[in-house]
Amino acid sequence: MAEEQPRTMAAQGVVNVIARGLLRTPVLARGIGRSLITLYVIGRRSGKRYSIPVAYVRHDGTLLIGTPFAWARNLRTGDQLEVCHLGKIKTAGVRVHAAEDEVVADYAVLARANHSFARFNKIGLDAGGNPNVDDLNRAWRNGARAIRLTLR
Repeated sequence: MAEEQPRTMAAQGVVNVIARGLLRTPVLARGIGRSLITLYVIGRRSGKRYSIPVAYVRHDGTLLIGTPFAWARNLRTGDQLEVCHLGKIKTAGVRVHAAEDEVVADYAVLARANHSFARFNKIGLDAGGNPNVDDLNRAWRNGARAIRLTLR
């Protein structure tokens, strides 16, 4: 039996267009940019440039992102990535976590800090805000990756 995976919203394309516009506007980006960043990911086979707005959490001197979606497979540890952070285009160093222990630990940080992230990824939280370990492991089994960005 296949496990249920997170899915994008029906209007995700429209939401992404709006988010990218807001994140490019320096004054507005100071507000929503505290939790959202736009990644400019280049497809490894297609060479196409994708603009992907994603939520992040500051953790251990990095911006921590978690995703179950295929675009993350285009990123490799050691890559440089262009991002739009707080309305400015910057370069970020990339460290990808794909091993179970790394993803589970990073997803736990993300779920504790961002309950919307936990809901979207179907990670239950107890009364103290701690994530369900079985849900974290299920996320990894379903292809979740964690990405740590170091802004330059």
